[in-house]
Amino acid sequence: MKSFSRILIVFLILLVIFLIGIAIYFFTGEVELAPEVAFGVTFSQIWAEDMGLDWQSTYSAILDDLGVNKLRLIAYWPIIEPKKNEYSFDDLDWQIREADKRGAEVVLAIGQKLPRWPECHIPEWAERLNNSDREQQILLMITEIVNRYQGNDAIVAWQVENEPFLKGFGVCPEFDEGFLDNEIALVRELDFDRRPIIVSASGELSSWTKPARKANILGTTLYRIVWDDRIGHFKYPIPPIFYYNRANYVKRFTDVEKIIIIELQAEPWGPKMIYETSIKDQDKSMDFQRFNEAVEYVRQTGFDEAYLWGVEWWYWNKEVRGNNAIWAEAKKLWP
Repeated sequence: MKSFSRILIVFLILLVIFLIGIAIYFFTGEVELAPEVAFGVTFSQIWAEDMGLDWQSTYSAILDDLGVNKLRLIAYWPIIEPKKNEYSFDDLDWQIREADKRGAEVVLAIGQKLPRWPECHIPEWAERLNNSDREQQILLMITEIVNRYQGNDAIVAWQVENEPFLKGFGVCPEFDEGFLDNEIALVRELDFDRRPIIVSASGELSSWTKPARKANILGTTLYRIVWDDRIGHFKYPIPPIFYYNRANYVKRFTDVEKIIIIELQAEPWGPKMIYETSIKDQDKSMDFQRFNEAVEYVRQTGFDEAYLWGVEWWYWNKEVRGNNAIWAEAKKLWP
């Protein structure tokens, strides 16, 4: 018994030393600031529509009024293949064409798990398929997308799936890492220009190492104030140095070429959809002050590229509420 107690004490001491070492490594030091941060936005056609906006007018304002020159666009499967083997690219064609006209760069997100709720966007006809058949249809859909757009100079990178390693969030089939590998391999095989592959990860809730090993570029999310059904709104007590040190750690142990912030929180997060949430409750997680704090926080992480999340909400504030404060402030990011 005494021997077991000694072993337990030694183990606990070593564990404490290990945890202290981890804390020192990730939470201390000095950030080497990037000379400049290139900002972009994620645009979601379905989210603009859910907010009651004309999605094309919203998108045009993003390009022409804000002057955004870096976009993450989304190839939603239910929109581009509403019926099996019947493709409709009109909406996505228009988005990419309008970006190309203005010289804007596009990261195109493809797959079944893509930005915006319910996370996995699967057409009704595909929901009835078994896993094997559905995965085959996903590969066919990806083939159509890459073949269609690989000759377009506006496309600068492919994002394959969205936060694929983040479990327990969204309405999704069980994650299959081997299938993710198949998707990535297919895109690399099809794209003659060898554009970089982005795989994304939660900045706070999932591993960066696994997705980084599969990608040319790792895209991390960065959220400051989130919602949890058990405790309500919660602000992560994480300093900017954490993301800087974590990125350097991943670069040291993988061959990833670059790490960017693919999703920077710049809209509210609460228990309901934004359009069902009062302004008072929206302000608990995002308002004018918090928007500026988020932008400044990113500058302190040392990252040189970040895509803001919530541009549709800024436009909604301007057009529906008559409050253009955040929209006007955001313009300064694209002088």
